[in-house]
Amino acid sequence: MRQRNKPWADDFLMEHQEIVIAEPKENKGKWKKIFGNTNPIHLEIGTGKGQFIVGMADQYPGINFIGIEMAKSIIVDAAQKVIGSEQQNVLLVNENANDLEEFFAENEVSTIYLNFSDPWPKNRHEKRRLSYYTFLAQYQNVLSGNGELIMKTDNRSLFEYSLVSFSTYGLQLEEVSLDLHQLNDATNVMTEYEEKFSNKGQPIYRCTAKF
Repeated sequence: MRQRNKPWADDFLMEHQEIVIAEPKENKGKWKKIFGNTNPIHLEIGTGKGQFIVGMADQYPGINFIGIEMAKSIIVDAAQKVIGSEQQNVLLVNENANDLEEFFAENEVSTIYLNFSDPWPKNRHEKRRLSYYTFLAQYQNVLSGNGELIMKTDNRSLFEYSLVSFSTYGLQLEEVSLDLHQLNDATNVMTEYEEKFSNKGQPIYRCTAKF
């Protein structure tokens, strides 16, 4: 989906570098120091407009959350939500997840969330899928030994592809749900897309995996 250009985005990001970290590479291995505590770090790749990460930060104040989003026109919306929530345990990064290992040290992250990632349905774009093995290798490097990878999507083809990719890479599948909302999981925090699709009656798929 094409995002509306926001000419003010650059100025806004510069004014709020306490939330949207300008030079994330300089914080590699130092994120807990940036947060000012030793709480676990949870990372959302493709944080979108921020509904999920702000909701999670509110629900779990003892966890530090970092959201990565490469589109400036979108991450400013997430930043506005963080500011409005006054949460102290959320930071954002305006970068491409292709460079994940440049931002995080080995074992620095406890959980990674892949929420409604672009399915890249054409075979020639397989390498761009966030569940492709080159991304999995990065996740394995930055996750702690007992770290989790949690994926949610409305796209069944991507979900099936990801389950195969996870298993082929050697991940252990802890949970697989073909209709998440039938579980009535009170801890589930919905993303904007999840709310939209579930209201239309579409099933939401979720899986949890460990390396």
